[in-house]
Amino acid sequence: MSVTAGTGPGTGPGTATGTGTATGNGTGTALVTGGAGFLGSHVADRLLEMGHKVVVLDDLSGGYRRNVPAGAELCEGSIVDQALVEDLFGRHRFDYVFHLAAHAAEVLSHFIRRHCYTVNVIGSANLVNAAVRHGTRCFVFTSSIAVYGTDSERFEEERPLKPKEPYGIAKLAVEQDLAAARDLFGLRFIVFRPHNVYGERQNLSDPYRNVIAIFMRQVLKGEPCTIFGDGSQRRAFTYIGDVAPRIAESIRVPAAYDGVFNLGSDEACSVGDLAVLVQRALGRETGTVHLPARPEGSDIRSDHARVRGVFGEGRALALEEGLRRMAAWARTVDPAPGRPFDALEIERNLPPAWARLTRGPT
Repeated sequence: MSVTAGTGPGTGPGTATGTGTATGNGTGTALVTGGAGFLGSHVADRLLEMGHKVVVLDDLSGGYRRNVPAGAELCEGSIVDQALVEDLFGRHRFDYVFHLAAHAAEVLSHFIRRHCYTVNVIGSANLVNAAVRHGTRCFVFTSSIAVYGTDSERFEEERPLKPKEPYGIAKLAVEQDLAAARDLFGLRFIVFRPHNVYGERQNLSDPYRNVIAIFMRQVLKGEPCTIFGDGSQRRAFTYIGDVAPRIAESIRVPAAYDGVFNLGSDEACSVGDLAVLVQRALGRETGTVHLPARPEGSDIRSDHARVRGVFGEGRALALEEGLRRMAAWARTVDPAPGRPFDALEIERNLPPAWARLTRGPT
């Protein structure tokens, strides 16, 4: 197993090439949007360790105050609030922006497309505008492998991008906007497309995404793991400790600037086997329940062949060990029931399991 990254398509002028190396220990002031959430809080941790001043902007819709690392300043608010964003940039003159805030729910985004585009596109545009106006040195953005679509199950960097869900469309729009801002205004950027990241601080209450967190919540509550289809679909799961430091440290790698990178593990596991491993990690056997299959690829993975040209080999924690670490943390938090999204815009063709979340049992 290896955790890898590779340059992606559509990066425009200044695409990252060659071998990057760290460039000293220069520090600055960094904004981390979504820094009270799962991935964002770990990135904020590493930035503080690197000596940066860190400001977290988070509306706490999916994150928690307890996740914000000591030493970081928390501003509770939304990236959609243009006046708030402008005020923050005016007061702090951010050297770096790490934009991780999003409403990240691929399939659900079909049913909340206006909300999806408002948060993920308009909110991002507010940040890009402010970064241009205030001379931010680099804008680091976490996109998604959802930009690739489902025409192929091996996501290579050069393949055409054909997102199938509003979430992936929104992420691709921001990638393209950053390239446009680089061309016209000189805003440097780094885009990561992480996939299937799990670990401590993941939201155990989200019923729509993050299968490992869903399984852990179910097992802790003594419930069987719910699987769409027969469970043979395979995914490569990536431990948070192998991803967050690389995102934070990327600003020290000159060859990463203006590049787009897949980021994640090469080790694949079937969803059925994953349920067994999660139950083993928690020491409880609760079984599985199979739900009607939904449209999805059977063996989706990102290609990471070009990683060595920019970042070199990364650390990679074995899945069973990562699950053990996450399970130890999960036992210390309340496995709250799934919190349904209460503002669905479309209910037609909503998966029955999700319909029951909002309407209750019928």
